[in-house]
Amino acid sequence: MAHKFKITAAANDQFKFAFVYNAEPIVWSENYKQKASANSAIDSLKRNAPAAPTVDLTKGEAGKGYRFEIDASKDEQFYVRFVASNGETMVRSERYKQKSSAVNAIDSVKKNGPDAEVVDES
Repeated sequence: MAHKFKITAAANDQFKFAFVYNAEPIVWSENYKQKASANSAIDSLKRNAPAAPTVDLTKGEAGKGYRFEIDASKDEQFYVRFVASNGETMVRSERYKQKSSAVNAIDSVKKNGPDAEVVDES
């Protein structure tokens, strides 16, 4: 099964999306009031993720502009955020025990995101 972006309904007549592979979400968005906003975020992710740098916040690195951030949770697991140029988080991942799994999630979005199909399941 190919990578894809799935738009789904969320609470309060809102919409969200996830980038998935084999029905497993790699990263997912916050809720959007309008489906057009979710589609716009997907387009931005497809366009900006491939060239975005990765900033490892666990090493004290900082960044600006479109970027992936690797951070650690309170239980010492790692997760990924993709941050827009305005500083807003566009998507985040689950927590991983190994930092290498977070890096793999970033690599998947960069490599497979631009050509991924968008499926509206809302």
